[in-house]
Amino acid sequence: MDYQKTKRKSPDKDPKVIAIMNQKGGVGKSTTAVNLSAALGEKNYKVLVVDFDPQGNTTSGLGVDKNAVEKSVYDAILNDVPMSETVENSTSHNVFVIPATIQLAGAEVELVQADERETRLKKAIDEIKDSFDYIFIDCPPSLGVLTINALTACNSILVPIQCEFYALEGVTKLMESIKMMKSTLNPDLEIFGIVLTMYDKRTSLSKQVADEVRNYFEKKVFKTVIPRNVRLSEAPSYGESIFEYDKLSKGAQAYRDLAKEVIRRG
Repeated sequence: MDYQKTKRKSPDKDPKVIAIMNQKGGVGKSTTAVNLSAALGEKNYKVLVVDFDPQGNTTSGLGVDKNAVEKSVYDAILNDVPMSETVENSTSHNVFVIPATIQLAGAEVELVQADERETRLKKAIDEIKDSFDYIFIDCPPSLGVLTINALTACNSILVPIQCEFYALEGVTKLMESIKMMKSTLNPDLEIFGIVLTMYDKRTSLSKQVADEVRNYFEKKVFKTVIPRNVRLSEAPSYGESIFEYDKLSKGAQAYRDLAKEVIRRG
């Protein structure tokens, strides 16, 4: 399906551009990018996911074969290919994806020499953003030039934090980076929300970490917590979101609830 033929649910509202980031890997970042997008798509919002992580887990998690991709986000930011030519259909209703391939791994080095290197992604997204209700950027787990591009292009940041030991490690660094971006490239940048992932209600550690995060970030933390769920971890290997893979699972219900909170936050 051509993304331009799909209508927005709220064409009168400005599109939300949200970067999903945490420089710690393995926190449920790509899982959240895939499944929150799919939950919003299920509610007929038109969603674009920009996979900006060279690992490309979000690309394959949304059913796009990385090896068959002809034009990717790399081409949009470094080869002047129009962003509109890189948009692919996904396996989820109303969700479109701009794929990442392994080429993106070289972009960190190539962008160092490039003109206006911090604003490449913003310019590419600005070209098509009015076609969507929500745009999510799945950031790499680092604070290099790719992440700086994402933080320049977005309105706000969604931070997944796993309910495990050392969860808050690196959060101070993340807050410093946001402060730096606000003072230089993106004065309007703010935290959209914090989502607790991999929550295991059987352990006191999960509860302890959740309490700690809520104390630190207060109202920024979503009420919905994403449980540690086998079905959630299985779905990506089938190139499907949790809604195609097992829509009745606890993981699916959690992302539906999270989507409701995201919509309420505007």
